[in-house]
Order: sequence, then C-alpha cells, then structure tokens
Amino acid sequence: MAHTLEQFAADCHRILKAEPGPAGRGKVCTLLQECLGDEQFVAANLGDDVSERKILYEDPELEFCILAHHYKGAKESPPHDHGPSWAIYGQGRGETEMSDYALLESATPDKPGKVRKLRTYKLTPGVAHVYNEGDLHSPKRTGPTRLIRIEGVNMDAVRRLKYVAV
Repeated sequence: MAHTLEQFAADCHRILKAEPGPAGRGKVCTLLQECLGDEQFVAANLGDDVSERKILYEDPELEFCILAHHYKGAKESPPHDHGPSWAIYGQGRGETEMSDYALLESATPDKPGKVRKLRTYKLTPGVAHVYNEGDLHSPKRTGPTRLIRIEGVNMDAVRRLKYVAV
C-alpha cells in the first residue's frame, strides 16, 4: 500500500493525541519505518528538491513537525539534545552513523555541558530511532543522505545548549 505524507501526518496526529509520551512516539517511529520502506513515499518526500531542512508538515494543534533533510555530502554534528522537545530520525537514503552520550556535567547558557560517548550505531534506509527529551546524540554522515525527521516542536526558534564530548 502506498503511503502519502497527508495520511502519515494524520496518523501521527492521531497517535500523538492519544499517547503524547514515549509510547506514542514509539508507535510513530514504527509507522515512519513502514513509510520509509515504501519507495513511492521516499521518492515523493525526499526528492532532489529537498534542502538540508525542509518542513513538510507542521501540526497546528500538537505542534510537531515532519521535516525532510537532504545532505549532499559529508556532515557531522556535535553532541546535542532537542532542548525541551523530542525527535525521531528516519533514514530514507544513505547512511548515518549515530552516537549516543551520557551527561556528565549539565550545560548552561554560558558553559557547554560535558558528555561521554556510550555507543555508536548506524541508521540505514528504513531504520528510524526515537530521541526523547534530554537524549544526547550526534549524527555523522560520510556521504549523501536523505532522511525524515519528526520534531516535537519546530526547533527553528528553540535555543539549545552546547555539549562537548570528553
């Protein structure tokens, strides 16, 4: 069965309205993996017209966003969380090496927090992963990648604190 962005967004809304916490996010993650297994869904939402950050849908009631990302080359991000929000990363094309971190020292607006790497794993096409509030992670891409990411709120206006790995 072909999936559409409209149906995916409606299903996410229904799930997150009924279960706004980690259990609901887990169900959305499973649904995203199903959609990423649909070549028509991937082609329609992760085409060549996608930039590094393109909002595909923003829920007017629950405020979550569905975004498409197209990284044309290698890119690495430092350890980070999503501030007061959560995120789900879903790999459409290419591969992302993701690392998870333990918090050693909290960050402040004036001083980066300190973190220790716990594990590294790969997100490959069709794989999605939930990062709840406070989950520290960092993506590394060695080549072109395309992914769908769901944010609990639009992170464009959210100030996040910095972290350094020690």
